[in-house]
Amino acid sequence: MNESDVRLKLIDPALKKEWNADRQIFTEYYFTDGEIVVRKGLHTRKKPKKADYLLMYKRDMPIAIVEAKDSKHTIEAGLQQAMDYAIALDVPFAYSSNGKGFAEHDFTTGKVRRLSMNEFPSPEELWSRFCASKGIETQKAKKIITAPYYYEHGGNSPRYYQRNAVNRTVEAVANGKDRILLVMATSTGKTYTAFKSYTAYARQAWQGRSSILLIEIFSSIKQ
Repeated sequence: MNESDVRLKLIDPALKKEWNADRQIFTEYYFTDGEIVVRKGLHTRKKPKKADYLLMYKRDMPIAIVEAKDSKHTIEAGLQQAMDYAIALDVPFAYSSNGKGFAEHDFTTGKVRRLSMNEFPSPEELWSRFCASKGIETQKAKKIITAPYYYEHGGNSPRYYQRNAVNRTVEAVANGKDRILLVMATSTGKTYTAFKSYTAYARQAWQGRSSILLIEIFSSIKQ
């Protein structure tokens, strides 16, 4: 089978057994516009990066990448690509499949294993494994981490690196940190990221606890 058939007939059904197709499975997920290359006063763009599947536990909480290959490739053929995308998107689990099974790289343990097509983990299983790796145990901490972002009507979604920063900030707060340093380049949306971080935390702030969230954001490029 070619890759399109593998995805449609084998991978899609395997994922949809446990994952919500509308809210948790995102196919052909583009996350860059393509690197700009400048030569002799002219510029071109390289191909944008896209994942075959991005799986989200909840909105703005990516938890797994799945890369597909045609049935002539091995199960692990797309795993390195999935791992590269997972690193960029700050995702803890990477998978590859040729329709005959899944290969999993677990960034929380560093382990690689094979799974049958019927053994792909559920959202709750991956979420549980992620929380265990981060020492997130209490329901209060989990509520803070899963707090939804604030979106104004018609507002833009964060870019992948902004989402990474917001999620890491909120995760640090949930683990008891009250001082967080974010280092971001000029024109990468420092104010936007700080606001998203604060609102995500504030919407699930622990009751009865006086908390001060201090976010210091420095530009890594001098003005």
